[in-house]
Amino acid sequence: MIADKVIVTVPVTGSFGDRNTPFLPITPKEIAESALDAKRAGASVAHIHVRDVETGAPSMEFKLYKEVVDRIRDKSDMLINLSTGPGARFVPDDKDPIGLGPGSTLCIPQRRVEHVLRLKPELCSLDVGSMNFGAHVFVNILSHVETMLGLILDAGIRPELEVFDVGHIEIANHLLKTTKIPSPPLFQLCMGVSWGIPASAKNMILMKEALPSGAVWAAFGVGASCFPMVAQSVLLGGHIRVGMEDNLYIKKGERAETNRELVEKAVRIVRALDKEPAEPEEVRNLLKIG
Repeated sequence: MIADKVIVTVPVTGSFGDRNTPFLPITPKEIAESALDAKRAGASVAHIHVRDVETGAPSMEFKLYKEVVDRIRDKSDMLINLSTGPGARFVPDDKDPIGLGPGSTLCIPQRRVEHVLRLKPELCSLDVGSMNFGAHVFVNILSHVETMLGLILDAGIRPELEVFDVGHIEIANHLLKTTKIPSPPLFQLCMGVSWGIPASAKNMILMKEALPSGAVWAAFGVGASCFPMVAQSVLLGGHIRVGMEDNLYIKKGERAETNRELVEKAVRIVRALDKEPAEPEEVRNLLKIG
């Protein structure tokens, strides 16, 4: 029964860190193989960012996404969840308050979803709100989010609504009322990111209670909060996300060498709470993905 199952998403590599960070997957081959290895440990969904193969910097290159997706699809039935977060970073020009400084990646919403529309994964992330995000601003203007969502839905792709604070859930609820997001809606509670909602049991309960009735939801905490939030999410009836985008350590002071290690530890927690990781086909059935 799906009630006894937990969806495990592995975010293989994010938008931070580079070749100077040991073990982080960088090339399409490394990213795909790391995702496939994590599946063997219990992950059923791979959340994918891509990086420049020379510098390790975040990239939006279609050919990199395509190679990762092709490699995973060739060898696995795991669900693919492509990121649409790149293209939303704003760093101001200190000499011009309306100018873009080094590190800004702002682009039109159509560009942010181009790879998704062409590759047609089962899922893609959709960040619904703006926020201070570390040293930059993560810009998700409502009209841009609505444009992206419309394109995603028209392509038959299920959006994963990523929320970094309680106010973002209100934006998501607005989108649920004004668009044709399929039921059940899928949420990802993103916790512990500077400067979003702190990762704590109390705050996860607060966010869960703000979700619409019937929503399927998962949660994650970054860094040291990773595994405590795994346990908390399972206890509250949610699903989990664990991988090197969010956390580079298997335990205090010890770096994880693979995404598989992180997933294996999370699965041990899941099983200690008398549940099992869901298989890809069970996830498709739960989310009504044909």
